[in-house]
Amino acid sequence: MRNLAQRSAAAAKEIKSLINDSVQQVGMGSQLVDQTGATMDEIVASVQRVTDIMADIVDASGQQTSGIAQVNAAIAQMDRDTVQNAALVQETAAAAQSMQDQAGSLAGVVSLFTLDPSTSGAAAEPLAFAARAAAPARLRLGQRRAA
Repeated sequence: MRNLAQRSAAAAKEIKSLINDSVQQVGMGSQLVDQTGATMDEIVASVQRVTDIMADIVDASGQQTSGIAQVNAAIAQMDRDTVQNAALVQETAAAAQSMQDQAGSLAGVVSLFTLDPSTSGAAAEPLAFAARAAAPARLRLGQRRAA
């Protein structure tokens, strides 16, 4: 009987030890579950921050795209203005050359006039002008007909 009582006492001690170990393991498991929950909350918060950052990046990219489009439009307008200005410069140069040619022709025609010294510069000599102007005019008409 004693032997049986001793074995029962030993078995009870062993069961008590196993129960204590199980309680400790359950406690540690519960702590791990709590830590895992906290880690999951941190992960969710981090994912939300990443989502917010991505939304900000998308917004900034849209603004950049709009800004680049505006810069592109401004450059295209500047290019059109430059081409137009170049054409205007060419037209102005041609007009200046034409005016210079006309001024030369006008100077040639004006040089045909002579003033009569007896009239104190009041009138031109019509006869002298008519004589000088007739010869070049005939010459010019002859050149036009030949052409």
